[in-house]
Amino acid sequence: MQYKTSYISPLGKITLISDGIYLTHLFIKGQKHRIDVSCISKKDDLPIFKETKDWLDQYFQKQNPITQINLKAEGTPFQKQVWEELQQIPYGKITTYKEIAMRIAKKNGRKSMSCQAVGHAIGLNPISILIPCHRVLGTNHTLTGYNGGIKKKEQLLKIEGINLDK
Repeated sequence: MQYKTSYISPLGKITLISDGIYLTHLFIKGQKHRIDVSCISKKDDLPIFKETKDWLDQYFQKQNPITQINLKAEGTPFQKQVWEELQQIPYGKITTYKEIAMRIAKKNGRKSMSCQAVGHAIGLNPISILIPCHRVLGTNHTLTGYNGGIKKKEQLLKIEGINLDK
């Protein structure tokens, strides 16, 4: 069974979805890739929702939340590998699609990995912000691709103190 609640953020309404134990989805209003939540029961009092909302409160107050949220992102083995790599990007730091592709290739004993395949997996990230796909930029540190829109990606980076105007 899945449950949902919402959180009002500086980026707009965020929908949180849980299986009762783990956070399985986090969608920002207007996000492209999302699931239909109309048939999911609303339940605001789950401990995972309280923990996630506390985490988001800290994050939007420009603090680096230290609490570890129990996440369960469903996807292919490759997608999960990409999402695990995203979780290694520290708060306030950025990387590129190419750098992630190179790290995954190395872990898999390959010479190279498609940046496009990595970008596609990142675009399907079901738990944005907590699995920080917004910290991934184009090769020349350009703002490219974000499921919630480039403006929201830029806002998230600014919250973390990353200014790309330098």
